[in-house]
Amino acid sequence: MKKEIKSIRGMHDYLPQELIIWNYVETILKEVLTSYCYLEIRLPLLEKTAIFKRAIGDITDVIEKEMYSFNDRKGSSLTLRPEGTVSCVRAIIQNNLLKKKNNRFWYMGPMFRYERPQKGRYRQFHQLGAEVFGLDTEDIDLEMIMLINRLWKKIGIGSYVQLEINYIGSKQERFEYKKELVSFLKKYEHLLDEDCKRRLYTNPLRILDTKNHNVKKILKNAPLLSKYISSHSKNSFKNLCNMLDCYGIKYKYNPYLIRGLDYYNNTVFEWISTELGSQNTICAGGRYDSLVQDMGGKKTSAIGFAIGIERLILLIQLKKIFSKKLEEINIYIIFIEDNDKHHAIELSEEIRNVYPKLKVFINFFKQNLKKKIKNAINSLAKIIILINNQKIKKKIFIVKDVKKNTEYFLMKNELMIKIKDIFK
Repeated sequence: MKKEIKSIRGMHDYLPQELIIWNYVETILKEVLTSYCYLEIRLPLLEKTAIFKRAIGDITDVIEKEMYSFNDRKGSSLTLRPEGTVSCVRAIIQNNLLKKKNNRFWYMGPMFRYERPQKGRYRQFHQLGAEVFGLDTEDIDLEMIMLINRLWKKIGIGSYVQLEINYIGSKQERFEYKKELVSFLKKYEHLLDEDCKRRLYTNPLRILDTKNHNVKKILKNAPLLSKYISSHSKNSFKNLCNMLDCYGIKYKYNPYLIRGLDYYNNTVFEWISTELGSQNTICAGGRYDSLVQDMGGKKTSAIGFAIGIERLILLIQLKKIFSKKLEEINIYIIFIEDNDKHHAIELSEEIRNVYPKLKVFINFFKQNLKKKIKNAINSLAKIIILINNQKIKKKIFIVKDVKKNTEYFLMKNELMIKIKDIFK
């Protein structure tokens, strides 16, 4: 017995019925981004491994254990992109796009991380990312949050997600804070889980983001990063919060929110949903004002966000937000005899020429008429066109309006007018 062929663990097939929701969501995402004047950019799946190590940080989970890296035939180390920001920054620098007047960009596609597959979290996953370069005031932080908020409203999940924000300051401020945090946590090292013990000596700030409830209890008495943030930075964050209040954007201040990548600074944010269990972050982002310079470009302020498409779709499905039945087929053509086949093909091409947006299907299967009509109804087709040899000789087509349960005998010119009338 031959072994069944299956996809790689954590790599999923996305089937036609599921993609109806994906296409619906992607259309909304693109419409809103375009309304804010973001420009699409398409990035390669493969990048040099070095740029991720340089930008993300050697002691992050992504670099240490999650990247799909390999050597090519010339011995160069390449990596399937684990996230989009680094690739986008590389493209911006390489193609001199920072000189453009509009430095708002978006991209969408698969990312790859070798981690334990869970519901809504796969090894190949899809993200929509957006990045803005060259603006250093809170105005762009506000506009980006407002953009995302508009997305949620338009998709219909606004009441199921919550915005959490924090201000993590500069690298220097975090460095000073890190020393006090480590000193505090060492007193409780025997109570930490293995993951937190490892992070204590590699990336202690990530402990703040732990999901372990026992460690969370310890952190309630831990020193706060806000103590090390300068008064100027605190005023900037206060200004952003005041603007969010002014425009009615609801949020929660979370002093423990730390993004998992080293390049973030100042404003960081996440949209979470309690409907999704432990993997509850749908969208995350923040400022990364030193990344462009760190990667070889000029000093440039920047901010961005990424939306996990699988988690977004999962939430839509859980809350049954998308209930609209989309027609797989608009017009279903059935020929009764084999010698009527060429009339069916000819008619279908003529309909496509006149009405290119309609979905026209010819049933070529070897089935009886009853079975073909049943398949047409199950496909949610609005009209069925029957081609009968005797009627065709008289240049007449039999048309069934499925919804109204009515039948017409029409000449071709009448049929074309009827199609226009039915589909508006």
